[in-house]
Amino acid sequence: MILIADSGSTKTEWVLANNGNTVISRQKTEGINPFHQSEEEITRILQTLSVEDARITEIHFYGSGVRPELCERMQSLLKKRFGVDHVEAVSDLLGAARALCGHTEGIACILGTGANSCLYDGSTIVQNTPALGYILGDEGSGAVLGRNLLNAIYKGVLSAEIREHFEHYTNLSMNDVIARVYRQPMANRWMASLTYFITQYKNEYGELSQLVVNSFRDFLRLNVLPYNRRDLSVSAIGSVAWYFQTELVHAATIEGLQIGKIEQTPMEGLLRYHFS
Repeated sequence: MILIADSGSTKTEWVLANNGNTVISRQKTEGINPFHQSEEEITRILQTLSVEDARITEIHFYGSGVRPELCERMQSLLKKRFGVDHVEAVSDLLGAARALCGHTEGIACILGTGANSCLYDGSTIVQNTPALGYILGDEGSGAVLGRNLLNAIYKGVLSAEIREHFEHYTNLSMNDVIARVYRQPMANRWMASLTYFITQYKNEYGELSQLVVNSFRDFLRLNVLPYNRRDLSVSAIGSVAWYFQTELVHAATIEGLQIGKIEQTPMEGLLRYHFS
């Protein structure tokens, strides 16, 4: 019996499945991020999970904030909570690679609130272009796409009509936007939430679709092309990749790359990986 976790800072999805790849239970808890949370806080969240501990034979935890220096800490907390020796705690990027590529070589990307990519050899990550976060990098992410939208609206790159729709949609003025970005917490999450405006109006205004294409082209040029592996398909996971599939494929075609799989979440792919 295998327990698999896909964890972000907001929520963690837990799936218990047996060797026949039959899902026994699915649960959600608060997000777990060992980079930001104390051992006491993580232990408290783990205690809220309701599973029959005795049935679990191995655990695979994939999470944001599970940096190499924090893997052992996270594994130790999981072992203590569930009494299981076979425990693996690794990054969400390796989880994305396993979910998208399985046991074969490929380029795997995360395109959600943040963005990341890696060259994967079918077992491990062999190369990773640093994402650098939404201030220094994160091209192609929801946060940067939202930032680019705001920049284009208020610098007049986009039409006055789009600006009017945007301010009606958000009920915010330019001064409100500046205050929200610079004076309130979680600016990256808020800017990423603006992608919903783009999905609603991109078919009506082609320049919004083009804004997304340009953002993906930046991502591919700066994060994927440095791997020098045009022979490999590029697969992506995350809400931004999922809802802007047409734009992602268009951007890849322009850059001479081939898109492979696009998934909204990694769990189904992780189940395939661990039971294949």
